[in-house]
This record gives sequence, C-alpha cells and structure tokens, in this order.
Amino acid sequence: MNKKDIAELRKQFKVDNESLKISDIFNVYVMKESDEIYHHQSQPFDMLEREQQELFMDNFKKVLTGQLDEKLFELRFDSNAENSSQFLLHKGLLSQGVEEWKAQMLELVEKMLHEKTYDMDIVITFIRGEYIKPVKRKNDDLEEEVESTRYAHSFVLSSVNKTQDPKKELLFDYIEKAFKYNIVVDPIINLKAPMQGFLFPCFTDNTADVNHVLYSTGKSNELDMHFIENVLNAQEAMTAEEDKAVFEEIVKHVTGNQLNTTTLSNVYEEIHRVIEENEEAETPKLDYRDVENVLKMSGVEDVNSEKVESAFHEVIDDKSYELKASSIMPKYESKSIKIKTKVANISISPQDLSYVKQVNIAGKTHLLIEVEEDTVIEGFTMIPEALAFKENIDDSNRE
Repeated sequence: MNKKDIAELRKQFKVDNESLKISDIFNVYVMKESDEIYHHQSQPFDMLEREQQELFMDNFKKVLTGQLDEKLFELRFDSNAENSSQFLLHKGLLSQGVEEWKAQMLELVEKMLHEKTYDMDIVITFIRGEYIKPVKRKNDDLEEEVESTRYAHSFVLSSVNKTQDPKKELLFDYIEKAFKYNIVVDPIINLKAPMQGFLFPCFTDNTADVNHVLYSTGKSNELDMHFIENVLNAQEAMTAEEDKAVFEEIVKHVTGNQLNTTTLSNVYEEIHRVIEENEEAETPKLDYRDVENVLKMSGVEDVNSEKVESAFHEVIDDKSYELKASSIMPKYESKSIKIKTKVANISISPQDLSYVKQVNIAGKTHLLIEVEEDTVIEGFTMIPEALAFKENIDDSNRE
C-alpha cells in the first residue's frame, strides 16, 4: 500500500459512512503478567452506542496514521511458518459466522500470549468490515468526473491498547452538597494511543493483496519483533531510521568520511530528484548501482562500482540490498538536518544546505552561512564584521 491508499482508507473511518461498513467488533481483555485471556466479548458494531463507535473509529484511524517505514510497515508473510497467521486471517475474513471468526482471532491472541507477558492490562480489539471504493473516470461529454465502478474490499483490522488506572480526584456532589473522593476503580482503556495493530489484507491498485499485512507500531522506528515474527508470522522489516543509517555508513566507506556541504547538498538534491520523478509510482529504491550514480552526479570523486559494491557488502553484507529513497532522505523542505557544534546548534533543510560552508580563516575553522537578509538577534540587527577577514588578508600580504 502506498501513502495515498492508506490515507484514503483512514479517512473512511467515521460513523454513518456508507463507504465503510463494520459488521462485528471483538474485544479481548488480558490481565498483566498473565498468559491467559481474562474476558472476551463480541457484538455487531452497529449495536454500540454512538459515543463508543466514535471512540473506536478514532482508535482505528490512529492505527492507520503515520509515515511508511516509520510507523506503518507493509510486511510479507513468511510462507514457511507453521500454523500461519496469514491462513488464520484469510479464513476469518471469509468466515460467514461470527463464532468461526472469533475462533480465528482467539488463536492470534493465544500467539500473542505465548512466551510473553505484559506489564499492564491490555485490550486487543478486532473488527471486520468492508470498504467500498468508488473509481471515477472522466466523462468528456459532461466535462466532469463520474463514478464508473465500485470495488468492495473486505478487511480485518486490529488494535492493541493498554489500560491505565483511573485518576484520583475530588468531586463535589450538587445534590448532597458535599465533597467526595472519586472511588472509581475500573481501569481506563487508552484508545488514544494504540500500542500496535495491523490491517489485513493490504490493498494495491484496487486489488486485495493477501500476501502482505500492514503493521502499525505505537512508536516510530520501534518494532515489536515478537509480534511481527511470532504473532503475524511476517518477515522482518527495515525501519526508515535503519535504512538511513545504512546509507550514511555506505557513503562514509566510499568517501573515506570526507564530504563538504556542497557535495552533501548535491547528494540530497539528486535523491530528491529521483523521488520527485517517481512520485506517482511505487517508492523508488536504490541498489549499489543507483547509489554509485547518485554519488557521481553529486560530484564525489573516485567513485566506481567495485568500491560501492564493497561498501554494501561491508555495511549490510548484501550487495543486492535496496535502500528506499524516501527513508534515506531527510524531509526536504523542513529543517530536518541538525548541525551540532560546541557553540550552537542549527537546524536547516536539505534544500538550503548549499548556503552553509565550512571554511578556514586565519587557521581557525568557521561555519559560514550565506543569508539574503539582515540577521536579527534578540531584536538587534547585526552589521557585517570584517576583522577576521582582514586578519586573513594581512597574513596573505606578509607572504
């Protein structure tokens, strides 16, 4: 699934939406430090009170919120797994009766609790539903878009949510005119921040892809490998953070860890160009040949295939590995690059990195930032200082 597909599905999660029909909801309660199910309950989603429906809809949206390869990961199922979760999910998706569907979901919960306990009570929620996606085409006669067909996608979505103790509060009773201590002891299910979740199947080009599952993690770049490998029976994924670290190490190996800001700016500009040219297609990936071309186009000297291939082998032990361009690229238009020095920390966007230079003046290293306007510090407009440059010029004249 690409980010457009996910965003389109996410916005469908609202009450009274004809394009999204949730048939059943199934909640499973597990107590902390326990490997057993304490309670489970299912009912038609329409039977929930509207306020409850809205709470769950927001929860499901959060499962589908986040950047790909940071919070959302399209994972391929491991075809060699025993008692495959792919089979359980597909069987549950096709089941006609609620009891059969619940049985498949309970098997998934049992996998969650196998050789793992949680340090807080958790609630695992499953829903199954249908997403009706209309496809529009251009009507030349009417000069407007009209609906040409509709695709129906059945799906299972799950969210794992932690619980928290109710707040200790002092209440005022208007009837008895008395102050009372809040004695509520029931745990609160935190639906605002799911720990993790998943969507099955993935959707690609209006077609269900049952060989992949969309996994959602609660914290960016932090994957629950027990959940991925033992519960979903899916293959391990690289996070955007890990991909970026791999790319940086490869470039360091090729360049000897020696780059100036102009070259680094060119590298980011070249990767950004690749992303822009493939905006409508699948996320572009860079193998060692592509990385070689990027570095050559950016002005890095003494680059060849053997050197880049060797760097891939040295860093990740796989010369055929492909880096996702969107993962290794800092956000191009935001101040995503952090420059840390003893004197000051500076944030700058990749597209503005060309305005920054590291120069040597009178034997001292300086960070030079080209600006097009006056610099204002604490309300004071700065004027140019020529002392350091004058000293450098004087030294040159002595020679």
